[in-house]
Amino acid sequence: MSDWKPTACLICSLNCGIEVQTEGGRITRVRADKNHPVSQGYLCEKAQRMDAYQQGRDRLSSPMRRRADGTYEAIDWATAISEIAAKLAAVRDEHGGESIFYFGGGGQGNHLPGVYSQSTLAALGVRYRSNALAQEKTGEAWVQARMFGCGMHHDFEHAEVALLIGKNPWQSHGFPRARLVLREIAADPGRALIVIDPRRSETAAMADFHLAIRPGTDAWCLGALAAILVQDDLANRAWMEGHVANAEPVLEALGRIPVSQFAQVCGVEETLLRAAARRMAAAATMASMEDLGMQMGVHSTLGSYLHRLIIGLTGAFGRKGTSYAFIPFRPLGAGGGGGSSSMTAGERNFRRSPVTGFPVVMGLIPCNAITEEILTDHPHRFRAMIIESSNPVHSLADSARMREALRALDVSVVIDVAMTETARAADYVLPASSQFEKAEASFFNFEPEANAFQLRHPLFPPRDGTLEEGAIHAHLCEALGVFGEAEVAPLRAAAEQGLDALAMAFMQTIGANPALMPVASVLLYRALGPVLPEGLSNAAGVWGVAQLFVSAFPEEAARAGYEGQLAGNRLFEAILGSPSGTVFARQDSEDSWKRLRSPGQQINLHIPEMIEALLALDPAGPPRDAEYPFILSAGERRTETSNTSIRNPDWLRKGALESTLRIHPDDAAQLGLADGAAVDVISSRARARTVVELSEGSRRGHVSLPNGLGLDVAGPDGKVRRHGVALNELTDYRWRDPVVGTPWHKYVPVRLEPVG
Repeated sequence: MSDWKPTACLICSLNCGIEVQTEGGRITRVRADKNHPVSQGYLCEKAQRMDAYQQGRDRLSSPMRRRADGTYEAIDWATAISEIAAKLAAVRDEHGGESIFYFGGGGQGNHLPGVYSQSTLAALGVRYRSNALAQEKTGEAWVQARMFGCGMHHDFEHAEVALLIGKNPWQSHGFPRARLVLREIAADPGRALIVIDPRRSETAAMADFHLAIRPGTDAWCLGALAAILVQDDLANRAWMEGHVANAEPVLEALGRIPVSQFAQVCGVEETLLRAAARRMAAAATMASMEDLGMQMGVHSTLGSYLHRLIIGLTGAFGRKGTSYAFIPFRPLGAGGGGGSSSMTAGERNFRRSPVTGFPVVMGLIPCNAITEEILTDHPHRFRAMIIESSNPVHSLADSARMREALRALDVSVVIDVAMTETARAADYVLPASSQFEKAEASFFNFEPEANAFQLRHPLFPPRDGTLEEGAIHAHLCEALGVFGEAEVAPLRAAAEQGLDALAMAFMQTIGANPALMPVASVLLYRALGPVLPEGLSNAAGVWGVAQLFVSAFPEEAARAGYEGQLAGNRLFEAILGSPSGTVFARQDSEDSWKRLRSPGQQINLHIPEMIEALLALDPAGPPRDAEYPFILSAGERRTETSNTSIRNPDWLRKGALESTLRIHPDDAAQLGLADGAAVDVISSRARARTVVELSEGSRRGHVSLPNGLGLDVAGPDGKVRRHGVALNELTDYRWRDPVVGTPWHKYVPVRLEPVG
């Protein structure tokens, strides 16, 4: 048995610090890391599944190439790299780099692939990309860019009132020490918890105000709350005078909202809505957060706008215990490659997707538009795809259509640790080392005052036949002829002398050859990686991130102790030497106002198209189909589920657990369904069989299936078996938000048929 080693949980975006013991290549014990600067010894039960991730049954140990008959053969790395580079270069040379599409860049907790992939994208001239954030956060980002001009997070720990919209932090967390904070709020009579959710979730059960809306009616509910704040003169007018702009057209529109009608549509008593609005208005501080329950539903972008209107109307920004502008270590927004010019630059607007014309938000095109960008004869369609640390066949809407799209490409490449559902549809699969076999990190750094970053050290040596992403992208860039040993050797020699010498040599190299800057991450991997302590070569790209951060935020870095001409080097040294995490920036809550990029550093309340959408909301409510009378939430966070990085069913009650359909007992009784009965869930796209779980917490007409299941995983006998319901066999790519294309995963019309 070894000593305790610091690392992180990979289940959700919090990536809480953990310590583990290992033996024989396995994680044998897990406990909370009290030295982690953010989680500070907090942990939930899901972290106990880390060995199930490491021992995934379908992990790969060799590059794989698809044969003509659809089966796969193992090939060596040299062959894989040379063939992939040649085929991608051929697409680039004939159709332009903009015809190559990149999806992914890292899952929960492994974000360094996104650092190194930038070099490959630049080498190929890739202009379009997407990832899971475009299923969730692009509507929110679209709104924030127009209202605040910065990213936001929320200080629940110090808030008097917590407003949660389509969010169940008891299971999905979303802010540090979530369960402890929820308990503290619920136990304090001077504080209040307001939850907007159709289901009586674990969090809703603790709430002072549970607004149990009908599925898909978030916009009506939020619109009513905002209207009540205005019509009942509850808005914080004194605060608004100095902190918001363009309020009058918004106040006028909210004054015309029929609150009683909106209450009827969302299925919440008007008296309860008014009581919740009064409690928000009376609070000295309020923190609020929306999540997938709304962001993957009807009118999600409008919902994000109305949520931020409530922040502006109540003054819940820029103070301790409210929403705030965070300082990212590395921005989550993704840009395309810039190393090659577009072949069709004169004809293209790269702020829109090439075929469907959806806006590019955070550098991402909508996930629900991807298949339309491929399955067409449009001259600007995508013709090749690189997919990294992601599984779009399983996780994006309309799995059958996504498989069809992948097979229609000239070439498709997957970089991942396992033979995923997406890998089984690709031309090439490149096996990466697991998150515990290399240096890794997360850029989900959202703290309000002391923001921290953790570079995780490897727990195990890489599995034979796998490579870390720094090596994979360095090989691809070398094969594409972007750089060679002549460019690397001087930088490596400088790195051997120390980080300060490397900084000088790097500036001289880029100054002499600016074309190398877009591939800086793989240059650093080749030059600095071999000089770093054993097992930390994949951290080389973090050196560049540290330099960019101290340049962008010198004052905040200095407050954390990193200042001067070589502050980036000192920060990088601290990161290397602190495996539990390092505070890289410090700020005060009031510093949020400096981050606003809106005119006058005020919150812009008026987005005309959102006001138009609010006033045009259908008085009949969201769309319904008599043939499919139930609304399915396709992906509910539950105690027994995890994210799909865990591809080992052994942790699921010895592999026996299947998805269960939660349904209200009265609905089940009308269909003649008992607890545990088999049932078919049928959408317009497919049929899936599961079993019933009676749930008093479910709303009538609303059913749910869990996330993280439905994976096609090889058993000990080598046979592939599906564990649970693959949710996106049921969803349709056309069910999406009209503004930014986010999917309606939480609003899937279905009917239920008893089996037998």
